[in-house]
Amino acid sequence: MSQATTGAAPATAPYAATDRTVPTRSRERASYDREVVHAILDEAYVCHLGFVRDGAPVVLPTLYGRVGERLYVHGSTGSRPLRAAGQTDPGLPVCLTVTHVDGLVLARSAFHHSINYRSVVVHGIAYQVTDPEEKSAALDALVDHVVPGRAADSRPGDAKELAATAVLRLDLAEVSAKIRTGGPNDEPEDLTLPYWTGVVPLTRGYGAPIPADDLDPAVALPEYLSAL
Repeated sequence: MSQATTGAAPATAPYAATDRTVPTRSRERASYDREVVHAILDEAYVCHLGFVRDGAPVVLPTLYGRVGERLYVHGSTGSRPLRAAGQTDPGLPVCLTVTHVDGLVLARSAFHHSINYRSVVVHGIAYQVTDPEEKSAALDALVDHVVPGRAADSRPGDAKELAATAVLRLDLAEVSAKIRTGGPNDEPEDLTLPYWTGVVPLTRGYGAPIPADDLDPAVALPEYLSAL
């Protein structure tokens, strides 16, 4: 959904595979294609951000936005990853993941049940964004990632709000996607078993927008919302 770009020309070469981005199982499902990675990232809302704090792993769900070859994550200036990224040099080592579940794969055997999915894993160093212009653009991208067009149709953050908000930047450099499609992979000896087998597709949908109780009736529903 987030289609903002930096001033640089878009990169077209695949992401380089590394020891951390090559899966140990089902390597044929991995992809390093930039368009595939971007499409998966742009369609989701929530990522999971993993890092180590005081020697223990921590994984937090949070919103994010993509601007070209960068991801931005925001949070309170008092949150653990934001504090850690500002206190460490050269930044905070993180692993960020995004996953879509597209279908439930029901096999004849319990062992071969699975899901159809699209996922992205990003490894790298996250940095706090301190430049005011980059921070403002990143926050706009976060809003527009959820609902394109919303940033221009809402009040921007004031000085107090911006001071209470921190933003992390994570470059898309060490990245991979992994995708499963298709039906069950039953064993040949199970093909005659009398159990239903196949795929139950999962789809995402939007309900009709519900106005706030205190919304002025004269304020019309924006076109970008009705387009959803």
